[in-house]
Amino acid sequence: MRYFLELAYNGTRYHGWQVQANAHTVQAELNRALETLLRHPADTLGSGRTDTGVHAEQQFVHFDTEVELKPVPFLHSLNALLPPDISAGGLWPVAADAHARYDAFSRSYQYRICHEKNPFLQKMCYRYSVRPDVARMNKAAVALLRHTDFECFSKVKTDVNHFRCTVTEAFWQYEGTLLVFRITANRFLRGMVRAVVGTLLEVGEGRLDAAGFEEIVLAKDRTRAGRAVPPEGLFLTKVEYPTDVLKR
Repeated sequence: MRYFLELAYNGTRYHGWQVQANAHTVQAELNRALETLLRHPADTLGSGRTDTGVHAEQQFVHFDTEVELKPVPFLHSLNALLPPDISAGGLWPVAADAHARYDAFSRSYQYRICHEKNPFLQKMCYRYSVRPDVARMNKAAVALLRHTDFECFSKVKTDVNHFRCTVTEAFWQYEGTLLVFRITANRFLRGMVRAVVGTLLEVGEGRLDAAGFEEIVLAKDRTRAGRAVPPEGLFLTKVEYPTDVLKR
């Protein structure tokens, strides 16, 4: 049978999601715990890859097993084996051809900024003392909804066939003391959100205007865009599937 598993994790200690040689990753920890429970090798596949230091409030994976699993006892046992910074929150049997990555139609990220030192948010937000102009950044962010080619925000060395993404939401707002950027799309390129945020902060600082931001998108040149902001402020927050794939 194939199962979808919902995860959350603090990415601070990990070199990203995906298994890598000689690196501590979230997927490696998950596979190790699943192999202990299932008593056979676990081959998991995630809805997407998060980079070193990036967090996930919701990540989905699928895996196959001949063992019939009951969600409550299975999740209890799995969480007992997982380290404290990784948790399993849900388990669903799905069709044999259901795919955690390719069947997802929407993914949402948040980038969280704190302006003051906060010991309770250490490694969970980007400490950025400048208070940017949120209205200017939101005016520029509208360009992300008008275009679909985001090569300018992609890491240069990547194995994708194209740079097209459909962005359906992109805006900034204060949530308490945090300045939060929310973005939703059908897919994301490697390093895309952190580069978008870094470039929009230039707008918020007055070093770039909305027209200049759109020109960067149209240029399709990573050297024209701003810096990639640090990973600790980035969270994968939501992954959505058609109801015929995952009924929650």
